[in-house]
Amino acid sequence: MPLLDGTEMGETLDEVDQLDVAVTDVASSLGRSHQARLEPRRSSISKVVTSTKSKKKQHLHKLVKVVTSEGITTTATSLPKSMLASRPLPLLVCSVGNPGSQFANTLHSAGHTVLNRLADRLGYPGFHKDRQHGNGLISKPSIIPGGSGDWTLWQSTAYMNDSGKGVRAAYMAWAKNIVDGEGRLVIVHDELEKPLGAVTLKTGQGLSAKGHNGLKSIMSVMGNTPFVRIGIGIGRPVSRESNDVARYVLKKMDAGEKSAVEGSIDQVIAKLKQLETG
Repeated sequence: MPLLDGTEMGETLDEVDQLDVAVTDVASSLGRSHQARLEPRRSSISKVVTSTKSKKKQHLHKLVKVVTSEGITTTATSLPKSMLASRPLPLLVCSVGNPGSQFANTLHSAGHTVLNRLADRLGYPGFHKDRQHGNGLISKPSIIPGGSGDWTLWQSTAYMNDSGKGVRAAYMAWAKNIVDGEGRLVIVHDELEKPLGAVTLKTGQGLSAKGHNGLKSIMSVMGNTPFVRIGIGIGRPVSRESNDVARYVLKKMDAGEKSAVEGSIDQVIAKLKQLETG
């Protein structure tokens, strides 16, 4: 019997047959990749297979809930779309700034500061250089923790005004491993004018870069590929002269400024959780 390839229940086969196919597909998929973790769930699977039609759907929903809540990746293709919709979307979270110790912990590299803090909070391994992902710095867990989303963290190693090429390369490499091509690209950047440590989320496409050279660079190379933006407020100098603004964003953060930027992490995590739900 062919797999349903994600069709809704009742569209192509008798509902009971569809449920049997879905259960078999989920069970075999989990069994191949997670033998040890599947063992405690065998009774649930048996209940689904042997249950009457009225109970079968109930048990299948429970099984799918276990799959998604524990972060287990399944290759099952017969799950109904209504169930797949509850799975968190993978996120590629990219920060832009300027490279090297000279620009580390400057206001203009606030995105990097936040991503370092995010990796620490999530318990991710340290960032390491990855040529396949645009020669940037990458951090991701080897196993997705139970109940957590699939977030890959990436830091640009290019100068701000040339960060687009690296972001595009990282996205193309990351997207190859995303099931059904469903995932979101998130850019974390500093945001002038906003209060220090304030967090903004912009999901609309075609929005202005508002003079931000990193965003301009990304927009110039990503074409029609959508991405969302998380801005980290860095305040604004009193003077509006361009040279004064440049000196302000490129200066090292003092202790209070760094604390405010790093203190935005809870808001950033909340925004990312919002994005992974679609």
